[in-house]
Amino acid sequence: MDVLLLGIPKFSPLYRFKHQNLKKSATSDRSTCCPRSSMDVSADNLGDLPKFPRINVWDPYKKLGVSTDASEEEIWSSRNFLLQQYSGHERSEESIEAAFEKLLMSSFRERKKTKINLKTRLKKKVEESPPWMKNLLNFLEVPPITVVLRRLFLFTFLGGWSIMNSAEAGPAFQVAVSLAACIYFLYDKTKSIPRASVLGFGGLVFGWFCGSLLVPVVPASLLSPTWSLELLTSLVVYVFLFLTCTFLK
Repeated sequence: MDVLLLGIPKFSPLYRFKHQNLKKSATSDRSTCCPRSSMDVSADNLGDLPKFPRINVWDPYKKLGVSTDASEEEIWSSRNFLLQQYSGHERSEESIEAAFEKLLMSSFRERKKTKINLKTRLKKKVEESPPWMKNLLNFLEVPPITVVLRRLFLFTFLGGWSIMNSAEAGPAFQVAVSLAACIYFLYDKTKSIPRASVLGFGGLVFGWFCGSLLVPVVPASLLSPTWSLELLTSLVVYVFLFLTCTFLK
């Protein structure tokens, strides 16, 4: 027994004090080496962020705080304000964005429905029109807007050129250029020179005839004193040539 007692080492109080300090330092090292995860920190911060109070409201108008007849600009403004007010709260931002997208899709469907209804009404009007009107509409077409604008610019330029040159000479040259342009545009559509020529000259004659009837009716106070009857008639001709080469098939 004495032998066993002699084999057990005895530690001095100084050793025990150092040993306890080492254990404390090891524990503190582990706590500094293993900081809290970012999810824990973000969870704590999320509790401090303001939460959207209407997050469970189903109606997108009530959720965004706008009326049912609100404009698209008002909807955008409300969405931006709410996102700025509840920035950082993920569920609130998702709820606001979902309501906003729902309203945008609803607005898009309404606009599309309006266009479809307009086309349907126009088609119905054409179908209900008399036979002579249907035959007339068969000769007409509506080209792309870019084509209309380019040709409108050309004939407007020729009209302005005729007005600026009215003091020196008549508009005969400008009228010839407009007729050639009209025949060229018609040939580009019909691929037939005789048909394009007949339609072009027909537009010229009909425009000159209408101009001769309309110009004397216009009050002289509305016209410049330097504008002759020939110039004013040529301006009417430009309008008819533009309509002929743009909207006739």
